[in-house]
Amino acid sequence: MKFVDEATIFVQAGHGGGGCLAFRREKFVARGGPNGGDGGDGGSVFLVADDSLNTLVDYRFTRSFQAQNGESGKGSNCTGKSGEDLILAVPVGTSVIDDETGVVIGDLTTPGERLKVAQGGWHGLGNTRFKSSVNRAPRQTTPGSPGDGKYLRLELKVLADVGMLGLPNAGKSTFIRAVSAAEPKVADYPFTTLVPSLGVVRTNRHRSFVIADVPGLIEGASEGAGLGIRFLKHLTRCRVLLHLVDMCPVDESDPVENARSIIRELELFSETLVQRTRWLVLNKTDLLLEEEVEEIRERMIRDLPWSGPIYVVSAAEKLGTEALTRDLQNTLDQIWEAEKLDPEIAEQERAMQDRMQAEARQHIHALREKYLAARKGRAEGTEQDDDDDDDFDDDDYDVEVEYVC
Repeated sequence: MKFVDEATIFVQAGHGGGGCLAFRREKFVARGGPNGGDGGDGGSVFLVADDSLNTLVDYRFTRSFQAQNGESGKGSNCTGKSGEDLILAVPVGTSVIDDETGVVIGDLTTPGERLKVAQGGWHGLGNTRFKSSVNRAPRQTTPGSPGDGKYLRLELKVLADVGMLGLPNAGKSTFIRAVSAAEPKVADYPFTTLVPSLGVVRTNRHRSFVIADVPGLIEGASEGAGLGIRFLKHLTRCRVLLHLVDMCPVDESDPVENARSIIRELELFSETLVQRTRWLVLNKTDLLLEEEVEEIRERMIRDLPWSGPIYVVSAAEKLGTEALTRDLQNTLDQIWEAEKLDPEIAEQERAMQDRMQAEARQHIHALREKYLAARKGRAEGTEQDDDDDDDFDDDDYDVEVEYVC
């Protein structure tokens, strides 16, 4: 099944029904007086998080949705029927943004959570409502109010506790296969991973966490090069980031410099994301001697500099992965317990996630605007720098973002 992680839709709430202008007309009842009923309320539009869904593809091709209008009032003081609410199911982890103002309307992060995105119109009043001692035959009614209409941008972010990042071919897909039941594609060439993948890591029968693998970053990713920049937004909800470093790169590049380049790209992408808890994971250590691994590890601490945890593993041989996942589980348990006991900590976490998502959204929007301006200049025959052509690849912005699971 294919699914996409972004979609823009238009939702229209139902309009309220108008009030009725009517008078009682019965045999033997002269001048029966007003009896026009009120209209019905228009239906509202709700989004509901559904944990059985993992795709926004339904909103990629059908982009307009309208709730039912309220019926007009009728004579004999009959009220019009209210319109039914429209309920749209979206995957858990969907952010809802007003596409015109950029305001985040809400975040659907738990199954069954409901969010009203468009308010239905209110009913109009029939002429019975305006009867008084001095106005025995009112001919005044009110129309129903229009329902809200909004353009919404839906953004699906994977709900993972741990996120992995690193250069292409650093062994991220091999690592996720080693610690979970996920089976992303693994091959001996860069950019094997083109889309994010998730895996559930079970440390024992009743304890587990979700880990996410995103496409590798390359130098210049913060300026639009490669694929990884498009998926960094999926890491904004992760509590811990694993920075995987290839200890034996096939191009014989320096592992320390490779790690530094990823940190630099993170800083350029989001100042808040780079402050997230990060653990350094030195991978493919089975290809080196123990003395060589220790020498590179010491250089990491000295030259980066790096003050956080450092783990030495071999994902292909499953060496050191058990200790790493156990420590991750213990750390996550402590984070969850602290947020459960102290609402202020949970609120600070939500605020941090909001900042990271806003920075990611702003950065990607700026890149898209820059690219569109460059493409417009080329179409008009304006001379452009070669750097613009290199940094903004048509394939990176024109195609729909699709995942295959």
